[in-house]
Amino acid sequence: MATDKRTRQVFINSTIHVARRYGFNGLDLDWEFPDNEADMSNLGALFQEWHQALVVEAKVSKKPRLFLTAAVYYASTIKLIGNGPRSYPAQAIKDYLDWASPMCFDYNGAWANFTGFNAALDDPKSNVSTRYGIGSWIGSGVPAGKLVMGLPLYGRTWALKDPNVHGVGAEAVGAATDTDGTLDYDEILVFNKENGATIVYDDVAVSFYSYAGTTWIGYDDGPSITKKVQFAKSLGLKGYFFWAVGKDKDWTISRQASNAWGH
Repeated sequence: MATDKRTRQVFINSTIHVARRYGFNGLDLDWEFPDNEADMSNLGALFQEWHQALVVEAKVSKKPRLFLTAAVYYASTIKLIGNGPRSYPAQAIKDYLDWASPMCFDYNGAWANFTGFNAALDDPKSNVSTRYGIGSWIGSGVPAGKLVMGLPLYGRTWALKDPNVHGVGAEAVGAATDTDGTLDYDEILVFNKENGATIVYDDVAVSFYSYAGTTWIGYDDGPSITKKVQFAKSLGLKGYFFWAVGKDKDWTISRQASNAWGH
């Protein structure tokens, strides 16, 4: 769709039609992920044409312009997946989006046979961290006030190769039994309670992990979410989002995050 101006226009028109028909306030693009520099260039063109169409439509309809936003990789340049490094069109994001939402999670998972944190705030051994990712977005020229930081309400699971070796980076043999490699926050609470799991807080990653038997889970809980929200606010970001609120337990984390932001 994004490679051709004609197909971009068809797509843009259809999104506006659907948004107005159902009374939406805006449109959000989730392209996971542009595969190369040509895709990134086409993405910039899409944002420009989309924004221009929204401005025209608002004038014609005499309605408030629809918001235009996008979910994006945790960092401004994609390096760890796909066909080599490629950078997002920062200028187009700055000029044409109302905000961009870096997905600051899925840093580790059962696709690798070692345990790790889902959404580490800091990682002294690599650039796979939220601090690095958000910093790269600001460094690319996207204003902090146009960034909405993503937070996970789920954890990543592994089956430990040896249940007696259970630290961060422990060898694993895939996803934990009876999971697809993830557990929602409310499910993690049940698992921890029913299995008498050992729970550990890592103050560098600002993240939790728990283990019981061969199951290992890296996740966030109230204290880590609170610190990450405070981090986002300290940088002047526009806000934060969760994937996804339906995974919370009785709004526990959502309320703590809201309090940390100062709502």
